Amino acid sequence: DENIRQTGAGEEKRESWQKSVLLYLHDLIYMLAVIMILFLLVFRLVIVSGSSMYATLWDGDWLLVLSNTSYREPEYGDIIVASKDSFNGGEPIIKRVIATEGQKVRIDFESGTVYVDEEAIDEPYLHSLTLNQESEHSEWIVPEGCLFVMGDNRMESLDSRSNSIGFIDKREVLGRAVFLML
Repeated sequence: DENIRQTGAGEEKRESWQKSVLLYLHDLIYMLAVIMILFLLVFRLVIVSGSSMYATLWDGDWLLVLSNTSYREPEYGDIIVASKDSFNGGEPIIKRVIATEGQKVRIDFESGTVYVDEEAIDEPYLHSLTLNQESEHSEWIVPEGCLFVMGDNRMESLDSRSNSIGFIDKREVLGRAVFLML
């Protein structure tokens, strides 16, 4: 009788252990599914390529980007990721929003000062001043539905000053950088 009781207790422990493992696997699968859905619909991971955002972002840094499905209106100072067909076949670019639709941007290339609506903007994040003129223009009016973007390392950045990038249509914005992953 005692052997039967011990065998039954051993089987209960084994079944209990197996149930626990199955419950953990079940929970793990649900957590992975939620994380996958979040990364498909809400977040993206982007790797910084190049030095145009130096010293804010370094080549090879990983950014967690809030997807454009959750991020609607880019604002001055936001670091965005955009895909522009005219630049390397739509390769993502990472830049800072300087002005939005309807605003006037003027750059004094001698002093390196950027003006938005005739006010000098404070740019404590800059690595280098805006001294190189990428096109024949020094003034722009941002069209409706567009953004004027620039890199923080102005001497190395190909951005809205250049004819090859120009204005960024808001529909080309993939999202806003929300977290730098080290």
